[in-house]
Amino acid sequence: MPRFFLDLALLATAAPVQGEQATPARVPVTGADARHIRGALRMRCGDRLTLCDGAGNDYFCEITGFGEELVELRVLYRTPTVCEPTVKITLYQGLPKADKMEWIIQKAVELGVSRIVPVETARCVARLSGREEKKQARWQRIADEAAGQCGRGMLPPVHSPLDWRRALEDMTAAGLPSIVCYEGGGEPLSALVTPQTRGLSLFIGPEGGFEPEEVEALKERGARAATLGKRILRCETAPLAALAALMTLTGNL
Repeated sequence: MPRFFLDLALLATAAPVQGEQATPARVPVTGADARHIRGALRMRCGDRLTLCDGAGNDYFCEITGFGEELVELRVLYRTPTVCEPTVKITLYQGLPKADKMEWIIQKAVELGVSRIVPVETARCVARLSGREEKKQARWQRIADEAAGQCGRGMLPPVHSPLDWRRALEDMTAAGLPSIVCYEGGGEPLSALVTPQTRGLSLFIGPEGGFEPEEVEALKERGARAATLGKRILRCETAPLAALAALMTLTGNL
């Protein structure tokens, strides 16, 4: 069933919970989503779709009419979103070359990441240029589209790129257990997380990995070094392998 995100906070008490008898709420969808529903999906009156408020509620709706740049919906019922993982993971990703970041963002969202922070590290080939706002907006669109496609209950935010110092500050402020995947060795992920783990900060390096001094700086702030095995993974493979392993170890995959 097609899925779209919309601010439905005001409908939380108006839309009937599944099984309840109540007058269904009505809501309009406009803009790009309306064009997509009508044009790309070719949906018609009577067809059904799902709206998500990004706060843990899914709204099952029926199309009742169309206008110019408008799709009118009737909310049939709402249910709690059940597809979000129990662990919230912030991925701090060393900036890779070319369009690799787009691939990482899309697949990380599909795997259940909660937040993505691009980071400029010492060995990054890609560098902050002062034009990151436009790039961040594109990255966010990719994350939003991936969240809708895979049935997420939230839109994971993609942060504007940070330099190394600010990334460390961001990690410290989050106050979560932190893991840095390091080709220089470390503990297996199975020794660092359990099914009861509810939050993590995960650091992955760019092409060339981390400088030893960067790993030490993370360790000084409480991070623990982890290994992803004896093989050296590409920078676009490592975050996905780590996320898949963490989701499995926490019972979310």
